[in-house]
Amino acid sequence: MAEVAQRRLPLAGRHAAGPRVSVSPATPASRLSLRAPAESVAALSKALGLALPTRPKTSVSSGARRVLWLGPDEWLVIDEAQADLARLCRRGEAPHSAVDVSHRNTAIVGALPGGGRTNGWPATGRKPISPGSAGG
Repeated sequence: MAEVAQRRLPLAGRHAAGPRVSVSPATPASRLSLRAPAESVAALSKALGLALPTRPKTSVSSGARRVLWLGPDEWLVIDEAQADLARLCRRGEAPHSAVDVSHRNTAIVGALPGGGRTNGWPATGRKPISPGSAGG
């Protein structure tokens, strides 16, 4: 009988805090690298339940799901509810390439104590730190 691979969270149980910020691992999420031609965008948007952004440097979110524009035909889809995103895309019955990349990223969450602000974001909640967001 084959063994099933178990996903290990490299930062599980770790937390760092200082007087101005705390950092902790984000909850696990499904991540999908999605590529598709323009004519597939509408069908894939419907299948995922939110409109894929088509303008550079934009993103959309709905509930636990977010989609980040990476290029004219490429998106990163993140689902904190850990949905099977590739299966959802297959329902769209449109040409696309979908690769589950959940295993390759470890996300962290940074928070400011006391409700302060940084870079215009309120620190009353926890804002995930994503690639390209550091420094503004």
